[in-house]
Amino acid sequence: MSEIAKVSVIILTHNRAEILPSAITSVLNQTFQDFEIIIVDDSSKDNTQEVVRGFNDKRIKYIRNEVNKGEAGSRNVGILNSNAEYIAFLDDDDEWLPDKLKLQIDLLENSPAMVGVVYAGYVEVDRSNDKIIWQMVPAKRGNIYKDIFVKNYVGVPSTVLLRRACFEKVGLFDESIIYPTDYDLWIRLSNKFCFEYIEKPLVRYHVHENSISGNLELRIRGAEKILKKYEQSFSLNSKAHSQCYVQIGKLYCLNKNAKKGIAAFLKAIRIYPFDMRNYFYLGISLLGTNTFRKFRNSVKKLFS
Repeated sequence: MSEIAKVSVIILTHNRAEILPSAITSVLNQTFQDFEIIIVDDSSKDNTQEVVRGFNDKRIKYIRNEVNKGEAGSRNVGILNSNAEYIAFLDDDDEWLPDKLKLQIDLLENSPAMVGVVYAGYVEVDRSNDKIIWQMVPAKRGNIYKDIFVKNYVGVPSTVLLRRACFEKVGLFDESIIYPTDYDLWIRLSNKFCFEYIEKPLVRYHVHENSISGNLELRIRGAEKILKKYEQSFSLNSKAHSQCYVQIGKLYCLNKNAKKGIAAFLKAIRIYPFDMRNYFYLGISLLGTNTFRKFRNSVKKLFS
């Protein structure tokens, strides 16, 4: 193995000492072994440092933020302290399947330089009972810049492997965006690089009550920030632009703010008045947030 590893694996963690070992172990069990693991501890108050030291592997580097830097800032710390040609991310509550790195590196090394990113399928798992809730199957490759404004086809950071050169072109994570920091990066990357994917699921993405995706306030602020930053690009596709406001409206209603939810649905309809689902969302939001929470999934089923 060379002195400088082929892949830098960046694991961000915060107060999850009890589940962090599963993530680290899933990297150590990779069939491809030429990597370094950079664990960025975002000011944990538990015994995270002792847990990391317990692995006693020279490939593991531990960095502790003395003040909380958040998701984007901590990932940037990891990138700036990495040396490898390729960079991969793993959240502390996720796990990789054993062939994840090997399959992605083989694909990236056999792709032209314009391909900067390889992502993969993943299974969404309920951590409380280890049951698979859903499977994400990749659908977009090549130049996905226009597609990425319709939907985040790439998904979660734990599935991604990318060239270090990508950051030289597009910069690091935007620390002004608290959530979703990864979607913002995928947008910027897709403007400069092509994407490839491995169709099979290579990651176990865990859903639990302490996951950041459950923080509705954070998701609302993030969605509004992304929309403001890229509104001109979103507006080139009126249907996708409308769906941004639908998502924001749903989040507001789930967070018991019907007034702002209704305003978002009305804006969505003004932008693209041809999607009947938007009228149904508006209708149930007018009946109050409790009714909205109860019947929102019925709208999905009705139009699926």
